[in-house]
Amino acid sequence: MTGIKVIIPAYNEGESIAKVINDIPSIVDEVIVVSNNSTDDTEKNAKNSGATVLIETRKGYGYACLKGMDYISKQTDKPEIIVFLDGDYSDYPEELTKIVAPIIEENFDFVVGARVKELREKGAMTFPQIFGNWLATNLMSVIYNSTFTDLGPFRAIKYSKLLDLNMEDKTYGWTVEMQLKVLKKNMTYKEIPVNYRNRIGVSKVSGTIKGAIFAGVKILGWIFKYSFKK
Repeated sequence: MTGIKVIIPAYNEGESIAKVINDIPSIVDEVIVVSNNSTDDTEKNAKNSGATVLIETRKGYGYACLKGMDYISKQTDKPEIIVFLDGDYSDYPEELTKIVAPIIEENFDFVVGARVKELREKGAMTFPQIFGNWLATNLMSVIYNSTFTDLGPFRAIKYSKLLDLNMEDKTYGWTVEMQLKVLKKNMTYKEIPVNYRNRIGVSKVSGTIKGAIFAGVKILGWIFKYSFKK
């Protein structure tokens, strides 16, 4: 059986984190929740649900993901696949089997869960999210001949390929950095349509004007930065 580990960055997701963990399929070997300086019951609820809980005090989505990767790097038995999943219950964790299938069955390097309109609950994505995804993926199409349509956080990648990406973004640019580097390194990739619902609680990014603007700047910054790299 292919070894699979899930990394869940979580900041104050105490109401939702147990639901996320409990819906993850049993094919997963370990669920790693990285509490990004949470002040609620995120850590307690994650532990009670059977997850490994790490704490990253530096605020930032990328910081949390990198913390999870560092933890895995120190383990003796390395997984074959890493899945990234948000802790707000907007994605359907049970669809993880759909996300990893192209890697296991077709040998793809990287898979993104695409939050397509027909599978998206009304209001699940804000206008800044929808527009930002459209702009970013269209720029990637023009500049890199990409076929990505979404920067969805629910994604799977071969562990060896993840290491090859040398990920570095500490905040909101994490998802687009990963996709740009996949393109640059000519890795094989695929999008799988996934269901998407309204999250539990308030978004720390799209739920605030400051967060939406900062995320947009970071995403566009990565796209243009890479357009000038050989």
